[in-house]
Amino acid sequence: MPFEEKRTWILGIAAVVSYAVYLVVVLVRARDTALAEVAYVAPMLWAIGGSVVVSIAGAVVVAIVSRDDRSDQRDREIDREGARIGNAFVTLAAVGALALAMTGREAFWIANAIYLGFTVAAVVSTTAKIIAYRRGFWPW
Repeated sequence: MPFEEKRTWILGIAAVVSYAVYLVVVLVRARDTALAEVAYVAPMLWAIGGSVVVSIAGAVVVAIVSRDDRSDQRDREIDREGARIGNAFVTLAAVGALALAMTGREAFWIANAIYLGFTVAAVVSTTAKIIAYRRGFWPW
C-alpha cells in the first residue's frame, strides 16, 4: 500500500472518529438542555484539533515506517480528484450555513452545518481516493 493511500486512510478515520466523539459529547450535554443551547464550541474545537493532531502524527509515523515510498504522478492525480470531489460537499455545507444564517437560526446550527460539511467532504474525498487506489480512475 503506497504512503499516500495510508495517509488517506488515516485522514478518513480521524475525521469520522473525531466527529463521532464530538456528537457524543454534544448529545450527552443535551440531556439537560435544549440542543441549540448546548455549549458546543469547546468540544468542536477539541474534535477538530484532535483530528488534525492525529492526522499529522499518523502521517509522520507512516512516513518513518515506509521511508522508501514516494509520491508519483498517480498519487498526485488521485489526490487532486479526491479533493475535487470533496470540495463539492464543502460548497454544499457553505450554502446550507448561509441559508441557516439568512433565516436567523442560532449559531449552533450554522457551526454544526459547516462542521458536518467538512466531515462529509473528508469522508467522501478519502473514499473516492481509496476507490481510485483500489480500482483505478473512473472512465470519464
